Amino acid sequence: MASPTTTQTVRPLDTLRFATSGPAQITGVVAEHLRLLGARSDERADEDPSGRITLFGAGFAPGHATVTWANLGSGLVDEATVQAATGMMAVHGRRDGSPRGLAADYAATATAVLSVQGLLAGLVGQARGGEASHVTVGADRAGLLAVSQYLAAAGADEGEAAELAPGGPPFTSSEGVLFELETLDPGAWAAFWRALDAPADAIRVGWRPFQFRYATACAPVPQALHAVTRSHPLPRIREAAVVSGAEVCVLRTLAECALEADGAAPWSLRTLTDGHAPVSPRTAVAPSASRPLAGLTVLEAGRRIQAPLAAHLLGLLGAEVIRIEPPGGDPLRGMPPACSGVSARWLALNRGKKAVEIDIKAEADRRRLREMAAEADVFLHNWAPGKAAELGLDAEDLARVNPALVYAYTSGWADRLDDAPMGTDFMVQARTGVGEAVRPEGEPPAPSLMTLLDVLGGLHGAEAVLAGLLLRERTGHGVRVDSSLLGAADTLTAPALRRVARGQDPRRPAGFRQPLPTADGWIAPADESAGAAAAYDVRDLSTGDALAQLSAHGLTATAVTTDLSDLHHDARFAGSISRDAHGAPAVPDPWSFA
Repeated sequence: MASPTTTQTVRPLDTLRFATSGPAQITGVVAEHLRLLGARSDERADEDPSGRITLFGAGFAPGHATVTWANLGSGLVDEATVQAATGMMAVHGRRDGSPRGLAADYAATATAVLSVQGLLAGLVGQARGGEASHVTVGADRAGLLAVSQYLAAAGADEGEAAELAPGGPPFTSSEGVLFELETLDPGAWAAFWRALDAPADAIRVGWRPFQFRYATACAPVPQALHAVTRSHPLPRIREAAVVSGAEVCVLRTLAECALEADGAAPWSLRTLTDGHAPVSPRTAVAPSASRPLAGLTVLEAGRRIQAPLAAHLLGLLGAEVIRIEPPGGDPLRGMPPACSGVSARWLALNRGKKAVEIDIKAEADRRRLREMAAEADVFLHNWAPGKAAELGLDAEDLARVNPALVYAYTSGWADRLDDAPMGTDFMVQARTGVGEAVRPEGEPPAPSLMTLLDVLGGLHGAEAVLAGLLLRERTGHGVRVDSSLLGAADTLTAPALRRVARGQDPRRPAGFRQPLPTADGWIAPADESAGAAAAYDVRDLSTGDALAQLSAHGLTATAVTTDLSDLHHDARFAGSISRDAHGAPAVPDPWSFA
């Protein structure tokens, strides 16, 4: 098709319209993101209960998306049953020693962001000469993507490097204030605890589970360390953090977060027009419906989860992804457990990518990186704030060599908070009220040790890049896009913050999404069936018999996956999970295109 008009476009979906129907937990987030990207809601939207989104206008053929909870016949009908089956309850519950449902609608939120990605990718493909597409996204696949690193570790050739046992932050001061502690440096860890007169053995034993909590979703640090913080007031604890180089962050309530909500979008886009005439990026490889980014090149200078996941998703959509790694390669390649000598968790985010080793501290290598950026379509990184500018590799620097570049930065805070602590997953959870949002009334607030925001932040990062690519196609200019863990937290906590605004309790009621123990496992009722299901005592029944009993009374429930390695053979995901060339478990693509 001919390229859509490029005049007067400020946001990538300006002059487009959309219609939605279906589960509000999913389509409500889709609608909000489409609005923030410039599209307007079509008041004629139908009342079809199935999840359907249509995006049209501005010279594009209509793009369609279908969202579902899962395949028909799987028994997964809502957020609770998807969390249970995909292993999310098991991973989130590791800190507590038993499966726990996330009180926030995490699977639905991830599904919504993936749906917007699919719609944006389809429009990018159209703008590059491809055909219109129909994308289908299932919450079950979104859930599998969310636990993909934990699943990969469960199916690795060797065991975990740290114990999987209950325990972990937050810690509590003598006043009863809950706080998160963060440091990536064992020296700072030891100095913090020494400043509080903690026992030497507890300090030594505690570092390993604390260090690995991002990988294992639990941190069984010695109880002596919890006792130490309970014996000191918060000012003394803050002082210990300052002198040691560690950081603490007091858990914020949702009510406190509602007072400072700024209404910002979860990402920002800015065209890079200074001194550059519009260009028309074209590639030799034509896009297809299932690979709308075919022919595009993404340079990724990312570590850990957020940026690598964003680039991984762009690769699944057809882009060639080239990782920029330090001399000697990414050290996380060797992080246990491994499959065929390569970290299973690393493979979950980086399989299929090319890699180039570059020393960004050396001018000759930075010049080489600029040369690579001159030929790329996207440059994506999650370096520390200010590092890109210090290296001469910020958006304006690279725009000089490639005016059509989409420059993407995935960060912790997006420079939106003046007093922001370290921008890591658990610190952002603590600061943004996620610790309350994911736990119902009756449970102390606590950030999940499942990397909720790293994953959701990666999804937002890919969404922002796709929006940037579409804006580039419509304006002829390069684009800077910024996304953050804070933006991901805003999306996840939005329903709770709206309850605050209505004067309601932002937290879910006690017992919400609490699975029921059986004689040989756990079952999770659907949210609509939970109240009635709680009246049945199924502790002496097998899981199969418990599900049959509830079904006979018209109630819906599903078995809770407690061992993620069982997902390979789970009939609810028949044929979905494969193994890659290294033998590591691989989850299915989150979208299917037609």
